[in-house]
Amino acid sequence: MIRPLTPLLSFARCVLPCALLIASAHAATGDGSREPVPLDRVVAVVNTEAVTRLELDDQIRIATRELTRQGTPQPQRELLEKQLLDRLITTRVLVQYAKDTGLRIEEPQVDRAVERIAQQNKMSPEQFREALREEGIDVNRFREDLRNELLISRLREREVDSRLVITDAEVDGYLSGQRESGQNEEYSLLHILVTVPEAAAPEQIQARRVRADEALDKLQKGADFKQISATYSDAPNALQGGELGWRAAGRLPSIFAQSVVSMKPGQLSGVLRSPNGFHILKLIEKRDNVKQLMVEQTRARHILVRLNEIIGEAEARRRLDEIREKVVAGGDFAEFARAQSEDASSMKGGDLGWLSPGDTVPEFEKAMDALKLGEVSPPVQSPFGWHLIQVQERRTADMTKERERQLARQALRGRKTDEAFTGWVRQQRDRAFVEYRLEER
Repeated sequence: MIRPLTPLLSFARCVLPCALLIASAHAATGDGSREPVPLDRVVAVVNTEAVTRLELDDQIRIATRELTRQGTPQPQRELLEKQLLDRLITTRVLVQYAKDTGLRIEEPQVDRAVERIAQQNKMSPEQFREALREEGIDVNRFREDLRNELLISRLREREVDSRLVITDAEVDGYLSGQRESGQNEEYSLLHILVTVPEAAAPEQIQARRVRADEALDKLQKGADFKQISATYSDAPNALQGGELGWRAAGRLPSIFAQSVVSMKPGQLSGVLRSPNGFHILKLIEKRDNVKQLMVEQTRARHILVRLNEIIGEAEARRRLDEIREKVVAGGDFAEFARAQSEDASSMKGGDLGWLSPGDTVPEFEKAMDALKLGEVSPPVQSPFGWHLIQVQERRTADMTKERERQLARQALRGRKTDEAFTGWVRQQRDRAFVEYRLEER
């Protein structure tokens, strides 16, 4: 139940212009009629699907508009075009894989995501839809792109996040290393990633290294980091300037942590090599990592029903409604969790232990906080599926060794999931059939 790191979450925190990044713009004239539509053609083939010139042009218009809004100098069009085509291809590969393996996003889930984004922009859903239209964005296309974001988010949770194991030995080593190094700082970073295919030949690796060196050389000569990110980086946040936000040292990949500890604000790293490719970092700022001393904690348990090609939302809710009726009538919640929950906590009767604010996703935490002791919630939806939640105890606790270990476990999980998902995406991309036709005329 750790809060997932997804493109959608960062997307939903943006103001409206940022939301344009995943929408496809369809310009209209002032009287509502459509402008002439140019002839379309195929610019890439991804397995059995085509990526069209119009799709790519849409993304170029959106990216150009966003870079202008940010005040970022525009990259050369050819370089931006190739970067955006690569991202369209990667998205297509992941969406195809998600659908082929049974993942589906139903209309009500898209509706709720639109509502959350509207709320982030301090609008009602109706106002948000009208704002999209005023920007020339087709609402149906926006919803389809949002559905793909949700699919990729769920794919990440299923294929990477849920399979990671953090051992007690790793936690011990992390805490020991923190005590020895006195790591108590957080870093605000910008990041450029030049990926390297998994089974790349030496000449491919060298070509990607040359690309990373070229990016670093331009940065060292004073080029704008955001422009270089948009031009050279293969990271998902390249058009947002490569911003990683604030990261504790323990949440950074080891090669990042080793580099930034000796860097000063404004300084660039060299080109760093990882299994995923070549990286460049820029340290913006550092600060003390102030730890919370007192926390309000809840001990809760839950029953989880995941959605798949067989179990849709209606069936998941029906199952949980039946279980809830039996629990309210005196049934043993723990026994139902052991028998029917699809979460790793099922072996412990659904017990999640003591939870602090932020330990679970917002939908789960909001429902849990509204419950009285012993009360069982109605079915609650989160990115993981549908839940029944029961609160067992509440307490105000000092920062204990248990909490220290929990924070260490979260930091290790954050570090591992970022690295693992980047590697997993690269593997899927390498396995896909991709034919470039961008140069064809």
